[in-house]
Amino acid sequence: MTLEEMSAIDPRKMDMLKLVQLDTVHIDSHIAQNKRCQQFIEQIKNPYCYMDGKVKVKISFTDTERSMDDCVRSYLSGI
Repeated sequence: MTLEEMSAIDPRKMDMLKLVQLDTVHIDSHIAQNKRCQQFIEQIKNPYCYMDGKVKVKISFTDTERSMDDCVRSYLSGI
């Protein structure tokens, strides 16, 4: 599934049991940023839609000059 397809998923229609719990994701802070991003996506499965406790989280970005990749990278760089 592409990032664009992942971002289009409606979390209200997703089974909570199929979404990854954010607190189960563990990132090695000692590795390069691109590897941290890769670890995050591999573990969370969909960086746009996941669970945080009992709450379904849907991340979206406004329509700006920044690309979706830029926004995702910026978000993931804070991890």
